[in-house]
Amino acid sequence: MDAAELRRICLSFPASYEDFPFGPETSVFKVRATSDFTGGPGKVFALSVLDEPNLSVSLKCDPALAVQLRLQHPEIEGAYHLNKKHWNGVALTGSLASSMVRDMVEDSYDLVVSKMPLRQREVLGWQRLAAGEA
Repeated sequence: MDAAELRRICLSFPASYEDFPFGPETSVFKVRATSDFTGGPGKVFALSVLDEPNLSVSLKCDPALAVQLRLQHPEIEGAYHLNKKHWNGVALTGSLASSMVRDMVEDSYDLVVSKMPLRQREVLGWQRLAAGEA
């Protein structure tokens, strides 16, 4: 997977956008957190320095799954400068299938969206409602 494909995947989700709060070198992919999705701070679901020769991405992950993934894949470790309980760093060396990387990006997006208020999830068309919500 190359930087263009990673960017395309990250921007393929509803209300996702690229931001540069840490400077022009670090792409931070967020989902808008306001009801009209036109302003306000977004919630981060992926970070990457896309012009690095050794491309990697930091992704939010369920803590139990994060441990399993790290044990099964040497390309996945606790994310640098982030809470390693909730964030994985994924080296995009070509060893992991692109479909697996896409699934991990989608899982990260889903984790972030799942914490948004119900109305915002509905506007996004996000269908993975928590148990007990109607």
